[in-house]
Amino acid sequence: MTKQEPVGTLVAGSSIDEAEVRKFERMAAEWWDPHGKFKPLHQMNPVRLEYCAAQIAGRFGRDRHSARPFEGLRLLDIGCGGGLLSEPMARLGATVVGADAAARNIPVARLHAEQSGLAIDYRHTTAEALAEAGERFDVVLNMEVIEHVADPQEYLRSVRDLLNPGGLHVCSTLNRNPKSYLMAIVGAEQVMRWLPKGTHDWRKFITPDELFGMLREAGLHPVDRMGMVFNPLGWSWRLSETDLSVNYVTASVRE
Repeated sequence: MTKQEPVGTLVAGSSIDEAEVRKFERMAAEWWDPHGKFKPLHQMNPVRLEYCAAQIAGRFGRDRHSARPFEGLRLLDIGCGGGLLSEPMARLGATVVGADAAARNIPVARLHAEQSGLAIDYRHTTAEALAEAGERFDVVLNMEVIEHVADPQEYLRSVRDLLNPGGLHVCSTLNRNPKSYLMAIVGAEQVMRWLPKGTHDWRKFITPDELFGMLREAGLHPVDRMGMVFNPLGWSWRLSETDLSVNYVTASVRE
C-alpha cells in the first residue's frame, strides 16, 4: 500500500489540476447524501454500474448471475470520491483499490466502507503515482475524471500503464457541444443547482471522437462507447447506443 498523505494535502502528479482537487475536497462530506451536491451522480450511478459490470463480465467471461462474479480481478477506481462505484464492485467480488487526489474524500470513503462491512483499499494518490510504483490492475474505472485533469493525454498514458495486458479501461466524461453546455452548465449548475457553480469547465469537455483518438495515442484500443441519457420527465437515466450528446462512456483494452 502506498503511504497515506495527511488530510488536506495534495498529491503531486503531472495531470493534477489543484483547483479542481480543492473544489471536490470542499464537497467531500456530502458524497453519500443522495439529496446533496452529488444527487445527480447518485441518480446516474445505477446506469454507470450496469455498463461497467457488463463490460467487465464480457471481457473476462464472467457470469453476472453468480454471487461474486468478479472474484480474482484486481480493480482500480480512479477518482473514487466517496466510493459510489468502489463499493458495488467490491460486493461483486473484485479486489478494489480506490484512488483520489482529494485527500478529504478518503476518510469519508473508508468510514462508509467499514460501516458497510467492505474491505476496500482507499488511497490518497494519483494514477501517475500508482503507475510509477508499478501497480497493475485487470480493470481501471475512470469515471467523470478526465474532464477535470490538466493534461488528459498524459493522464491516459498513465492509465494504460496501470493495466495488465488484456486489461479493461472504462472511461466516462461529457461531450463538448452546445447541448452539453446547456444541460451540464446552464441546467445542472445554474438553473437546477444540482451542482455548485463552476463544478465543470465546458472547455475541458471532450468529444467521443477526441477521446477515442486520445485512447489510441495512449496505447489503448477502443472497443465500445454509449451515451448515458437523462430523462427529465421520469427523472431517470438510461444507456443509449445513439445519443452521446451529453454524458457518455467508453470501453478500451490494453492489448
